[in-house]
Amino acid sequence: MGVERSFKNSVLKFFKHLSLMFMSFVCILPVASCVIGAFKTREEFATSSKIALPQNWGNLDNFVKFWNESGIGQGFATSILVMVVVITLSVLMGSMLAYVLSRFHFPGNNLIRNGFLLAALVPTITMQVTIYKLMINLKLVDTLVGYIILQTGTDVISIYILLQYFENLPTSLDESAVLEGCTYYGVFFKILLPLLKPAIVTCMILKGVSIYNEYYNANLYLQSKDKFKTVSTALYVYLGPTKSQYEMICAGVLICILPILVIFLIFQREVYNGMTNGAVKG
Repeated sequence: MGVERSFKNSVLKFFKHLSLMFMSFVCILPVASCVIGAFKTREEFATSSKIALPQNWGNLDNFVKFWNESGIGQGFATSILVMVVVITLSVLMGSMLAYVLSRFHFPGNNLIRNGFLLAALVPTITMQVTIYKLMINLKLVDTLVGYIILQTGTDVISIYILLQYFENLPTSLDESAVLEGCTYYGVFFKILLPLLKPAIVTCMILKGVSIYNEYYNANLYLQSKDKFKTVSTALYVYLGPTKSQYEMICAGVLICILPILVIFLIFQREVYNGMTNGAVKG
């Protein structure tokens, strides 16, 4: 029995490692092909295999040309501005909503919670006609303010991350502060909000990546591409119906993912803690 169990464990471990290696290969292959393509010339990219190594790894012409022609500098500025405003508003509103839902029991509390789950089940694309008509009537199409308002919203996953942290914070903190004369606003901003740092960082990263990679709304509602250009729309300068410069797109993708990759590597511990850890250290 011991030998048989050891054999089964070895087989299971082998297939587990094999599946992990396969999934890692699937994830790394597109990035590797993008890195390879970014250092190729247009002729080399068209005539050689997509995974064939470039002849000159020092060829930076694609990066320089993309930076000078695509307007990526303006795209970075617009995307960063939108990210800062939207993340600030979203985290503030989301944390306030989670505070009310976790600390105050009132008729409709469960209805609001279930409403977020229901909203997550509705495909966003099915509401675009109504949203677009509403944006036109409010004269918010092709304005940065309208795009920011459209992007400002609390994701369901952020709500439940914040709810998880609030529900693990002892209510004695609130009660003690109220007995000392602190208002509910003071309890939230001075006591509870500083304790939500891991959850807030997680929500900021998730929301920031979502806004940074967003293309559909940016392309639909920011119609003046010369005036309003984001990181995602700048990449589509070299993509056309008849001819696409994929070596330029590969270089642009590497330029665009570098800032968000650095931010994620810096805050990855907070992200993982916010996703998995709901306990509060005393």
